[in-house]
Amino acid sequence: MGFTVESEDTASSARVGHLVTSRGEIPTPAFMPIGTYGAVKTLSPRDLKEIGADVILGNTYHLYLRPGMDVIKDAGGLHKFMAWESPILTDSGGFQIFSLAELRKISDDGVIFTSILDGSEHFLTPELSMEIQLTLGTDIIMAFDECPPGGSDDATLRGAVKRTENWADRCYKFLQGNKGFEELGPHFFPIVQGGVDEELRKQSAETVLPFAQSGIAIGGLAVGEEKEAMFETVVLMNNILPRDKLRYLMGVGKPEDIINAVLRGIDLFDCVIPTRNARNGQFFTWDGKLNIHNSQFNKDFSPISENCSCYTCGTFTRAYLRHLFKLNDVLALHLASLHNVTFYIELMDTIRQKIEKGTFAPWAKDTLLAVSPSDD
Repeated sequence: MGFTVESEDTASSARVGHLVTSRGEIPTPAFMPIGTYGAVKTLSPRDLKEIGADVILGNTYHLYLRPGMDVIKDAGGLHKFMAWESPILTDSGGFQIFSLAELRKISDDGVIFTSILDGSEHFLTPELSMEIQLTLGTDIIMAFDECPPGGSDDATLRGAVKRTENWADRCYKFLQGNKGFEELGPHFFPIVQGGVDEELRKQSAETVLPFAQSGIAIGGLAVGEEKEAMFETVVLMNNILPRDKLRYLMGVGKPEDIINAVLRGIDLFDCVIPTRNARNGQFFTWDGKLNIHNSQFNKDFSPISENCSCYTCGTFTRAYLRHLFKLNDVLALHLASLHNVTFYIELMDTIRQKIEKGTFAPWAKDTLLAVSPSDD
């Protein structure tokens, strides 16, 4: 099992490939819907399968707290527990170092978290993160890392790079010779940190690359830095990371950002945007975002998008969807999420097709003009 690049765009760094796992192949570039607690909000595994999702993301830290490893272990692993047969990637808990800053204390040994549920303390180490992910039965295990906020000072960035290196080494050593790891055969992705500092990014990449067998993640971006600086860092990563390794840009998921990142050599994405924005009544289309709460849709009996294959667009009108949102009906959340995740899956399908045909760069230029918000 591994990652293979099948074709490359001659006018950019975009490429098409596939990652082979024991539960199926993941064609890339790919987007992972997020199922933090083992469920993509408002969507069933059947929904996800029917719209063509190949892989989803779960979260180690949150699943560890709820429902807990004893429940998932007795259920036979996360796949059986949530009735999802395709690949799962699990975030190691490292992002919670960033997002739960007020509830954690970092040391070189690991991180003490105060539970968001009951205030109890938990000590998450690189070894425990690996053990949890093995219990979950994940197909892509992420290394435990420290994700510093955007705009962090030099000392904070250097400390995070050093810890990320040491923790990746500890993760790798824990997995080597582990019976569960050998039986499951999952991929292990180390993570590059360093903020938008060129020197630290190079240092981090150099130190964690020995642990990357099939893929490597670029962490610590989309956490508050300027968009231009984020893409400059992506270009740097494209120049220094091996071409035969999958590149996973963590937490980046606006359609325009995905297209720009694919142009710069990225293969894998995840983000809460499709389902979170759906719950707020925002629909993604090839002509940009549509806010269904706007009064102009009160008597608009056209679908959200004429060229969308989803059940929502094939069945319901904008007027009806606006009606559901005004009622706060739960059906609105399901139909909006179904459309948005379908849009993202079709976006990735289209990107792969354009790369294979050699027309991705001009298509990307035209599409960015259409989907990019004017206020960005």
